[in-house]
Amino acid sequence: MKVLIINGSPRVEGNTSIAVREMEKIFIEEGIEVETIQIGNKDIRGCIACNTCAETGKCVFDDMVNEAAKKFEEADGLVVASPVYYASANATLIAFLDRLFYSSHFDKTMKVGASVVCARRGGCSATFDELNKYFTITNMPIASSQYWNSIHGRNKGEAEMDEEGKQTMRVLARNMSFLIKSISLGKEKIGLPKTEEHLWTHFI
Repeated sequence: MKVLIINGSPRVEGNTSIAVREMEKIFIEEGIEVETIQIGNKDIRGCIACNTCAETGKCVFDDMVNEAAKKFEEADGLVVASPVYYASANATLIAFLDRLFYSSHFDKTMKVGASVVCARRGGCSATFDELNKYFTITNMPIASSQYWNSIHGRNKGEAEMDEEGKQTMRVLARNMSFLIKSISLGKEKIGLPKTEEHLWTHFI
């Protein structure tokens, strides 16, 4: 079993990384392989709605998005972590996720998702909701914790002092591990939920 973590922070070893490390430790304890990719400091452009991916199954811009799509397909869970900018996620991360979810056509049903946010003070809840929308549109159950999945810190390393925030990350990783293992057992015994052909209603 494997979890892929996308770190959307441009700061290497910043406060968002502190949250991610708390989760990584628990995943390893739980016997789950974990890989973290930091994309917030990369040059990633947004989707241009060319729809080339409908024919090729991958994004027309052959960058980290296509590399991550392969890892995402093999993973049982996805964690998306971001600092908060203007009560929103890092724009680079949003561009990455838009393209990742839209261009990859493999079935994401029952892959477990979790979002993690880091802020100096406010905007965590809005960013948390923003990131969870990628999961709810693709049949991905969302892992929860004992509080909203947030940690606080401004200057580099300050999140180390947020003991509640770090504990929230550890609880989240344990809950996510449980969900991944439970879903794996469920697939073996009862299979995935019945699917219907997707109906599209367009509004003018």
